[in-house]
Amino acid sequence: MSTSTTQGDTYWASINDDIKAHLNWAIRVRDPVVVFEPMHHLTFAQPKSMAPALCVAACELIGGRRAHALPAASAIHVMQAAVHVHHNLLHKGRPKPMNHGFGPNIQLLTADGLLSFGYELMVKCNDNDNLGEEYSSRVLRATIEVARALGSQGMVAGQFREVECGCDEVALGEARGVEWLRYVHEKKDGGLHACGAACGAILGGGSEEDIEKLRKYGLYVGMIHGILNGAAGRKDEGVIEMVENLGELALKELKGFNATKIGAISTFIHLILAGLLGWDSNMKMSPTYGVDVWGRREDIEISGRAFLECCKAIMEDRRCRWGSIGRC
Repeated sequence: MSTSTTQGDTYWASINDDIKAHLNWAIRVRDPVVVFEPMHHLTFAQPKSMAPALCVAACELIGGRRAHALPAASAIHVMQAAVHVHHNLLHKGRPKPMNHGFGPNIQLLTADGLLSFGYELMVKCNDNDNLGEEYSSRVLRATIEVARALGSQGMVAGQFREVECGCDEVALGEARGVEWLRYVHEKKDGGLHACGAACGAILGGGSEEDIEKLRKYGLYVGMIHGILNGAAGRKDEGVIEMVENLGELALKELKGFNATKIGAISTFIHLILAGLLGWDSNMKMSPTYGVDVWGRREDIEISGRAFLECCKAIMEDRRCRWGSIGRC
């Protein structure tokens, strides 16, 4: 494993550890236990998502402090957990097992509580320092971003498109085609990651240009994750081409940022692919698609061959090593 990739992995792991620690404190089990025990459990029972970590990384890329983004990142995690619980209960009365003993009624009430608690966490962004009215306006703007990403124009819209025809995403994707996958995951995974990146940039004090560039970066990488995860098992060249294009667009959005700071955040797509391929800690990973992740290469490029082969590996639902694909 390359030194730069190892450093990138360590960076994301440190962010996730800090988010988990913040949540363990904020949503610890306490009285009334009947309320906080399921809230705590369901917060950490959702599938892993990198959208909260992207919020912190974007804030730090802009020059903000991690402490300024952690409450917002934690809020995104909690609220995504609530959405996941609601979505699970929509499986036509046959929710997927979530390894806990809470019935559907408790799950529904708990998810409602988590949504409200998420907004409480967002407001607590102001508790870090006495940063004045300007920072308070950033918190308000970030809160609006989260509300939009999770609401009727965001994740709810994507879920509605799934639910109106059923919840077997692979079967639906084959029936609806590439554009169906694009729409659903632009609203769901793409929208949530875009929200995370935009919130981090806002809280870090980024310019409007910075905020929009990172929003687009989050949108593209989130769509990559959602599309490949939802299309596993399909052998659709149209999907692979779409994902490859999204990868190129994502890395282009990082141009113009401080070359010494883009390293870690540029490894984000690599991390997504590693998770979807099921790599363990002993599996090798190449440098990030031709990017010198610590900023020594002027232009950000993506290796079409390596990226394409990884996409195919995911689509065929098999494991692979970078060594068997070819180095960038």
